[in-house]
Amino acid sequence: MRLVRYGAIGAEKPGLIDNAGLLRDLSDHVADINGDMLGDDSIAALSAIDHSALPIVDGSSRIGACVGNIGKFLCIGLNYSDHAAETGAAIPEHPILFFKANSAIVGAYDDVVMPRGSTHTDWEVELGVIIGKTAKYVSKADALDYVAGYCVVNDVSERHFQTKLTGQWTKGKSCDTFGPTGPWLVTRDEIADPQNLNMSLDVNGKRMQTGNTSTMIFSVAEIIEHLSSLMTLHPGDVITTGTPPGVAMGMKPEPIFLKKGDVMSLTIDGLGQQLQTVDQDA
Repeated sequence: MRLVRYGAIGAEKPGLIDNAGLLRDLSDHVADINGDMLGDDSIAALSAIDHSALPIVDGSSRIGACVGNIGKFLCIGLNYSDHAAETGAAIPEHPILFFKANSAIVGAYDDVVMPRGSTHTDWEVELGVIIGKTAKYVSKADALDYVAGYCVVNDVSERHFQTKLTGQWTKGKSCDTFGPTGPWLVTRDEIADPQNLNMSLDVNGKRMQTGNTSTMIFSVAEIIEHLSSLMTLHPGDVITTGTPPGVAMGMKPEPIFLKKGDVMSLTIDGLGQQLQTVDQDA
């Protein structure tokens, strides 16, 4: 299934995209697409509904982040071998973890608004993983059983804030609107192998990033095993798993960062497309 949340910011309703590509309302069946309904039994119950009988929603509705009330937004850095190579970074021994503030989370088509004074805002197409049931001390062999589904994430990053403002990466990752998530939560049964997904990102129609999740240093299962040994993962938590090469920061001889009016387009096999216009706070 392709689960969505639609409507005005702060008033999103649950829905799904049917096999004909129509947006249909799920409000009679669940209150929201969030951790309360992401377990296997709840997903199975939604799958069993006659989707053709669900109310059709006006196609012009805003699409919000595909998960509501996200508990933790966990991010893995430098997790693609080819991206590490372009930045000159060493291959990490363990997954590099940072957090993105939940206030950064927006819908897949919402504007990305650079903060006042930003000059080094960058793009990162990433595979998002949505946890479906409580996970603690989970083995790699069992890890994917704890996944509700997958989505596209743009881990927008202000590189000057990230590297020059003293401290951890979170400062450059957490600006408002720097976490477009969705458009869909695609349930795990529809993604046969999360380690074989093509992904790309264009800026103003020019291809910047091309990659495949097969070049991850740490697989989705290994990431879940590692994180669940450090903290409990809860339903509705989102893990974004790193980006392939092609970010602005890695450009030679000089990087070209985002500017007001730029348009980013992101895709991952089976997970839909994001599209954002860049703006900037005055």
